[in-house]
Amino acid sequence: MTASNAFAGEEREHLGEPPHAHAHVDPLAAVRTPADPPWDVYLTGTVFLDIIFTGLDSAPVRGTESWARGMGSSPGGVANMATALARLGLRTSLAAAFGDDHYGEYCWDALEHGEGIDLSPSRTVPGWHSPVTVSMAYEGERTMVSHGHEPPPEEPAPDCPPRARAAVASLTPGKGAPWIAQAARGGTRIFADVGWDDTGAWDLSGLADLEHCEAFLPNAEEAMRYTGAGCPRAAAHALTAHVPLAVVTLGADGAYAVDRRTGETAEVPAIAVEALDPTGAGDVFVAGFVTGTLAGWPLADRLAFAGLTAALSVQEFGGSLSAPGWAEIGAWWRQVQSVDGQDPAALRRYAFLADLVPAEPVTAWPRRRAVPTIGFGRSA
Repeated sequence: MTASNAFAGEEREHLGEPPHAHAHVDPLAAVRTPADPPWDVYLTGTVFLDIIFTGLDSAPVRGTESWARGMGSSPGGVANMATALARLGLRTSLAAAFGDDHYGEYCWDALEHGEGIDLSPSRTVPGWHSPVTVSMAYEGERTMVSHGHEPPPEEPAPDCPPRARAAVASLTPGKGAPWIAQAARGGTRIFADVGWDDTGAWDLSGLADLEHCEAFLPNAEEAMRYTGAGCPRAAAHALTAHVPLAVVTLGADGAYAVDRRTGETAEVPAIAVEALDPTGAGDVFVAGFVTGTLAGWPLADRLAFAGLTAALSVQEFGGSLSAPGWAEIGAWWRQVQSVDGQDPAALRRYAFLADLVPAEPVTAWPRRRAVPTIGFGRSA
């Protein structure tokens, strides 16, 4: 399906968005009850300040100086996932440590006041400076350099997390997180991804908290290494011996999912876009899938929605502040329907959006995007 580039291109500084302004659509409206937990999603982790360079013609070469045509700064790390969830209308609570420097203040303000994310489980740590990642985007790829100190021992990751419909966890090989089991015992549905296994063991038994998870969402390479399967689809089926729902992302080929409980499988191709910055796209994919799952959508619709939100995100600078909201999703849906020669089957794949997005464009609000310089005054 042809994708709109309406959101790609220029670096923009959009500040001043009021809290919750992005929640024009409540995807869970049909399933909400008075007995619901206070939060739709809970997560914990480390917030980074991301500094992103884009418009590089090639990878930096040793001994030379490279000039980037674009630059942006935004909250990163676990903030990528938290912002993506909040912009899709989910009530999101985050436990994280923030430095007491200007970077930490900027990230706290962007998440709490800009995105309406609940930071009551978070805290500012005196004397601890914010972790920083510099990301260089080129040729559809990225290279990152990070700096930071070990977070303080008291960094928020409570053994008794707040009640929530769901939680998103990043599993660490060989290391468990007590809050995951505690949340699962309280009825929270756990969605998990995983990073690269630097130990090289690729042992599923080392992912101690996988037994508490409802869904596991690795990429194709991770899935094949953990299962020893020869292809991503076989790996997804093998993973269902360990977790009820396995979702394997296939890069440019889309995503494939298997639900052990129903026997259902689904595969949805990726949407071709001109990528400006891929930072955070995986987090946006997970957020889209969690949203569709909590709303009770069919498996294929969840995959399609997750892929769409990820595709829209890579057309903007930054990780967290590139995440789309319902205004962008609605604009994309209206635009692709107006393009001559669209594949009818592809349009039908996304027809479920017609019942979700506003029938007409909503008045645009000044959405926060990655800013080139931290410290400018906030616009009115």
